[in-house]
Amino acid sequence: MRTKALAAVTALTLLPLSALPASAAPRLDWKPCATEYAPTLECANLQVNGTITIALAKLPATDPARRIGSLLTNPGGPGGAGVTVLKYGGRGFALDKPETAELRQRFDVIGFDPRGVGDSRPAVTCAPTLHDPAIGRFPKSRADYEKFIAHNRASGAECLKRTGPVLSQVDTWHAADDIESIRVALGEPKISWLGVSYGSELGAVYAEKYPKRVRAMVLDGAIDHSLPTKKAILDEAIATESALGDFAKWCPASDECALRGKDVLATYDALMATPGGVPASELGRNVTAEEMASGVYGALILPAFWPELSKVISAATAEKPDASGLAPYSQLDPSYGAYRAIGCHDFGPAFTSYAEMRVMQGLVKTLAPHSWRYSEFWDITSGCAGWPVTPAYPPQPQKVRGAAPILVVGGEHDPATPLVWARGLAKNIENSTLLVDAGYGHTGLLNSACVRTEEVKYLVSGVTPAPGKVCR
Repeated sequence: MRTKALAAVTALTLLPLSALPASAAPRLDWKPCATEYAPTLECANLQVNGTITIALAKLPATDPARRIGSLLTNPGGPGGAGVTVLKYGGRGFALDKPETAELRQRFDVIGFDPRGVGDSRPAVTCAPTLHDPAIGRFPKSRADYEKFIAHNRASGAECLKRTGPVLSQVDTWHAADDIESIRVALGEPKISWLGVSYGSELGAVYAEKYPKRVRAMVLDGAIDHSLPTKKAILDEAIATESALGDFAKWCPASDECALRGKDVLATYDALMATPGGVPASELGRNVTAEEMASGVYGALILPAFWPELSKVISAATAEKPDASGLAPYSQLDPSYGAYRAIGCHDFGPAFTSYAEMRVMQGLVKTLAPHSWRYSEFWDITSGCAGWPVTPAYPPQPQKVRGAAPILVVGGEHDPATPLVWARGLAKNIENSTLLVDAGYGHTGLLNSACVRTEEVKYLVSGVTPAPGKVCR
């Protein structure tokens, strides 16, 4: 079936690169939807298959005379809402930085909520109990494992009940077709793309299916979907452990670190070992070690957050501790349902038995002796064990051929998407260039002025940086 689908897509890419006639193309009815941060913002909706409506937002080019075209964006996730990012002026795409000024001048910046996400309809809807602090992701016994599987199965069934049949169609392979529908509706013969984190996976799939429709494409914080899920888990466990170590090394040398003078890793380990968890006044309950590890991870991804991270760890280990700053807000947010549903389609479970899970637990704890309690891939894939919806797009070989030169970006110290993934994705994309960020944090776009400069130059000109370029 997959071979036939690829053959059909290949045939379609041989069609002339002109937009569809106005009579055949759906039209976007853009209307003002200004916010405090985006006074020129416009919004629209696009029906893509009779049952799914995609929400879109646009920041029009500020220099229309020099406009290049539309720059489609995705902020990551899975489950990230591009419309929300643009409502805040595109800060999630670093559009408030001086290096990206030319993007705002020369492109209509388009944000959209992928199928099942945000304001798109129907949206993935799950019960608040999808995240249950009483259900650990590292079961210690077969009985705990069976309880864990039963929770995942029941949670998935409730998501399916509340969301409907679209829950089986929110995988990235199908979502890429919606990008093509957006391109047609915009009237653009080709698109430019800026995708970070999960947005790199979505962009790469679009380029695989519609290579001749790509003008330029940045895949930053790259995900290699050809990797087996178990390998991805271990790669990310290593990267997350390394990032925690980077934070611990930063602390003694920084006046901004509230833990200065302490053994940071020992403090972290003691916090994780606190019996019964730590009170969080904002939640009105104790947060577990796994939840606090998730909260720490959420701050590790951006070095700009490290001073605040040191403060909340200090607060959580004080004489009267309060771990509110380490609460797992991403897991408590309604968008966590889309994160889980899309992740289970794209990566699936990493184990199908208690024995197999125990082996994986042991490997993760060996590779990440401090940070093992949380990494994104373990969070996603452990939640997929027992999930009642069959994965529609599990990891598989990927090859992108015939597209314009594509820029892949990976970071040497990225805790979420290790550099090895960027190297793998670049190998999967014909005529691609890998830009390496030697700095810290998740994605070069959000953490490196050098990377932003190189990405903008490429998106404007279509010319990739010289091979071997490293931003230091």
